[in-house]
Order: sequence, then C-alpha cells, then structure tokens
Amino acid sequence: MSTDKICVIIGASHAGVNLAFSLRKEGWEGAIHLFDSDPVLPYHRPPLSKAYLTSNDPIEQNALKAASTYKNEHIDLHLGVKVIAIDNTIRTVSLDNGTTQKYDNLVFATGASPIIPPIPGIETATNTYPLRTAADVLHIKNTINTSSKKRVVIIGAGYIGLETAASLKKLDASVTVLEREERILQRVTSPTMSQFFLDLHTSNDVSVFTSKNVVTIESLKENDIISNIVKCSDGTLYPADVIIVGVGVRVNTELAASIGVEIENGIKVTETTATNIDRVYAIGDCSFHHNPRYGRFIRLESVQNAVDQAKVTAAAICEKETKYDTVPWFWSDQYDIKLQMVGLSDGYDDIVIRHEEESESNNKFSVWYFKGSELLAVDAVNNAKAYVIGTKFIKKPTLIDKIKLGDSAIALKPANLLL
Repeated sequence: MSTDKICVIIGASHAGVNLAFSLRKEGWEGAIHLFDSDPVLPYHRPPLSKAYLTSNDPIEQNALKAASTYKNEHIDLHLGVKVIAIDNTIRTVSLDNGTTQKYDNLVFATGASPIIPPIPGIETATNTYPLRTAADVLHIKNTINTSSKKRVVIIGAGYIGLETAASLKKLDASVTVLEREERILQRVTSPTMSQFFLDLHTSNDVSVFTSKNVVTIESLKENDIISNIVKCSDGTLYPADVIIVGVGVRVNTELAASIGVEIENGIKVTETTATNIDRVYAIGDCSFHHNPRYGRFIRLESVQNAVDQAKVTAAAICEKETKYDTVPWFWSDQYDIKLQMVGLSDGYDDIVIRHEEESESNNKFSVWYFKGSELLAVDAVNNAKAYVIGTKFIKKPTLIDKIKLGDSAIALKPANLLL
C-alpha cells in the first residue's frame, strides 16, 4: 500500500474505530484520519443503558481502545471535531474548526441520531434526554441522584427503553414506560416475547402502559422544584422529574447526500460497502446494505453489523476480494434476563416456543420464527444453546422437525431436530 494515500473516516464509534484498526491489519500504510464530534474517547455503546448507567465508573473504562493504541497504530483521532462539508471533486472535507483535510478514500460511519418527537412542550421540558451518548447518561444519572422523588417517564418501549427501565430500578427510581403501539416491542418481535417482557417489568415494579400517545409536556412546580407532567391523548397524566425519549433514530445521511451518494433508508451500499461514488464507502448504523441470506436490503443498528462491515471495508479499500455476508445477531440484558437474538423475524408465519425441561422457571425458553419450513430467526432467553443451534441452522438452511423442536423432552441437539 502506498504511504502517501489518505483515508478519512467520519464517525468514531464501533464502525469507524474498528475500520481504522482493520485497515492497519490489512496492510494500509497511508494516513488514517478519524473524526467525531463527540469529545470523549470512543466508547462501547451497549453499556450506556446498562452497566454505565448504574455504576459510578468513568466512561474511560468503557473505551473501545486505549488512547495510546491509536498513537501506536498511527491513527489520527480528531475528537470534538465535526465535518461540516465535503468536496468530492478535489476530495477534501471541511471541519468546524476552520481547517480542511484531503482524502483518497472516504468512509461514512455517521450512525444515527435520536428522534425527538414534535410534542408540544418537549423542547422546554426540564431534565429531558435521549439515551445515545455518554453525556446523555451522565445527565440522567446526575438528575436521578439529586432528585428526591426520582420519578422517571420513558417514552418508547423498544429494547433501549426497556433496558434503561431495568437499570433505573437499580437506582431506586420510580419508572413509568409509555408506548404508543398496542404492545411493547411490537415492531421487532412476536406477541409472546412482548408479553414476556411486559410481565418481567411489571414484576419488577415498572409501570408499563401501551396505546399511550403523548400529546403535551407541561411544567409542574412542587415546593419550588420544577418538574414535568406528561399528558397522553386519553387524558392520563404522568409526573416526571426525568423524561427519557426512546422512540427511535434517524439516520445521519446529510453529508453523504450532499455529494450525490444514493440514499434509501440510509446510505445505500454494495456487498463491499461501496457507495455509488468512487472510493466512498458507508458502514454501521447508517448503511443500507443487501443481505444475501434474506434476499433484500436492510439497515441494522448493531455492534455486530458495525464490526463486520468495518472488516469488509478495510479489505475493499486495500483492494482485496471481499463481500459482506453475515447473519445478524443482537442481544439485550434486563434484570437477570439475557436475550440473544439471531436472524430477522420479519415475514414469519409460524413460531415454535420451546421451554427447557430442566428449567426451574419460565425464564429459560426460546422462540423460533419460521416462514413455511424456513427458519428465519431465534429469540433465546437465558438459553445460549438455542442461540448457537439457531445460528447454525440459519447459516446453513436445514429442514427442522417443528414437533420435535417444541418437545422439551427431546434434548436440544441439532441431530435430534432434523426432519
């Protein structure tokens, strides 16, 4: 690799950081410039709603890499610096500090930003935060620690909202979750899983309400302390010292669109993560890529996707044969429950629910999603074996005997489940 080539990466979270180090592993000898508007040393995102929220550990303990590692690998890390414009004709990026940086290859790892819904009063509501950055978590922790009543309203019952609710209970907060849909997790999982997590949170003294459309947020003054009243369309009112907004994200595509990159539910890329613009790539949460296993374009918000795409991009930039072909997987930790998910359940028409015979409770089971005879996805609750076997079957499509699969008296082994 030529030492005079320059790769600029916009975004220093999981995708961008892993790309920088993967480039070195692939033999890239040129300069690597990694830009991020977040001033904090790049950190792991999943613990934000879990361990980092409940502990007093500094964010540096969750760093993706030590600061010295970037220096050792000759990776120029520019934190607290925002890319504000790109000129792809002369291949330069303009920065908010007034400088420019040349590039030969450009990679968008710009991720996504939390959606703040246009609810009247939300912009002026006190102690209202998304949960996307380390700064967000610090604000939430500080407010909880100084609040006498510790009343929290979480708007949105996706996985991040539910993980946050579980963590806040460890801080002795009074937690209410408001979900607009008819059931929690409605867009991402089955009614069985929705009911399981509803029961789990209810048993842990979290108030979860569905079909709740928040229409206004008003100020509430109690003993000279200002808090909030969250009002729903059915007239119900919920007092809140802290409001956490978790209704979803919007993809950061503005910079890419400004140079003519094709946008479709994110930044559209090929199997090598290349865009329609020469020597311009996109990875991570912002990329809209084709998954050959499911035969369609998808956009994934997951660490696994970010890391895997980073490796593919590094190989592609170094002109090695490569393509992205990975089965998606995810996880969620809530209370004493570990949920491991593999595959995408969209379009399923049948499910098999398997409770393990040796389990002393109902908290070890798995849900297998099928379209006809094809296994699409598996949700495994406290059941790593089901997750591993499901992953194997999805990677190498196999005809499964659904009756045997659902029979807990039959040991969960691949050979026992075949038709």
